[in-house]
Amino acid sequence: MFKSESLKSPSLFPEDIFSKIPLDHPVRLINAVVDELDISSILSQYKGGGTTSYHPRMMIKVLFYAYFNNIYSSRKIERALTENIYFMWLSGNSLPDHRTINYFRAKRLKGQIHQLFADVVRLLQELQYV
Repeated sequence: MFKSESLKSPSLFPEDIFSKIPLDHPVRLINAVVDELDISSILSQYKGGGTTSYHPRMMIKVLFYAYFNNIYSSRKIERALTENIYFMWLSGNSLPDHRTINYFRAKRLKGQIHQLFADVVRLLQELQYV
């Protein structure tokens, strides 16, 4: 007759939604490539003390994946982190708000974003994607 509506029948063990991300999805490539980037110059900007920060590598992954999807607004990126499983997976379910995203982009990546993009292209060439 009709398929059951899964939202109305909860399960004891919830499904792992991240298992729905295909192994060949671009989000996995962005994750792997950014893991290979040298971000020591960005890490050196963090002096310690005060409140904890989101890891810069995670923030770079989220920004690069957003740019890959033509999302440039920090508010749209913030929303994607709560609505899109690819962004959720990439961020490890972290939820930086739009101010944090903007600050990271404007202050921490200032003068370094072009080099990071060049490094990504170089790595993609080495992996024979470009």
